[in-house]
Amino acid sequence: MKIELPKPRLKSDVSLEEAIFKRKSIRRYKNEPLTLEELSQLLWAAAGKNAWGKRNYPSAGACYPLEVYAVVSNVENLPPGLYHYNGEEHTLELIRKGDLREELAEACLGQRCVATAPVNIVIVAHFERTTSRYGERGIRYVYMDTGHMGQNIYLQATALGLGTVAVGAFYDEKVKEVLGVEGHPVYVFPVGRLL
Repeated sequence: MKIELPKPRLKSDVSLEEAIFKRKSIRRYKNEPLTLEELSQLLWAAAGKNAWGKRNYPSAGACYPLEVYAVVSNVENLPPGLYHYNGEEHTLELIRKGDLREELAEACLGQRCVATAPVNIVIVAHFERTTSRYGERGIRYVYMDTGHMGQNIYLQATALGLGTVAVGAFYDEKVKEVLGVEGHPVYVFPVGRLL
C-alpha cells in the first residue's frame, strides 16, 4: 500500500541559523500525535529530493546507501505500523501493521524515548552500495552519510518545534528482527512534541 505524502515546505519561519542555535537532544515528549505534514517534512529532510534531483543528504559518490523507515504509532490519519520512505516519489509504503514501539524500545536497551515517541525514524545502511565502489573505505563513507542525514533530521525537527535524539545504543540484531528488513540499522530517531 503506497501513501502519497503532503508536499514538503521549502520555507519556514525558522532560519537555518536559528535551528542550528536551538538544536538539542530531547528525550521526553508529550503524549500527542504528529501530523502527517510533520512526518512528511521530517522524512523529506532526511532523504527526499533537492532542487538538483539528488537526495537531501550528501553521499560519497552519490551511492546513497541509506534507507529510511518510520515506526509510526501516533500520527494523524496514518495507521500504526512500519513504513518505508521512498524519497524519489515522496511516498510511504506500509511494510507491517501495528504499534512496534515497545519492541523497538526493548531492542534499544529499554530507552523510554523510543517507547513514548509517536514516530521513530530508523536509518538502515546497505554498505555494499558504497563498498562496491570504494572498497573498505566505503564503510567510513556510509557512516559519514548517516551523520549528514541525522543532522538534517535534527534541524528539521527543531524548525518544526519538535524534539528528537540520535539513538545509537541498541542491539543491532534485535532492531533488524523488529523491522524485518534487509540492511544494517545504524540510527534511531524518536520524534515527538516538546513537553
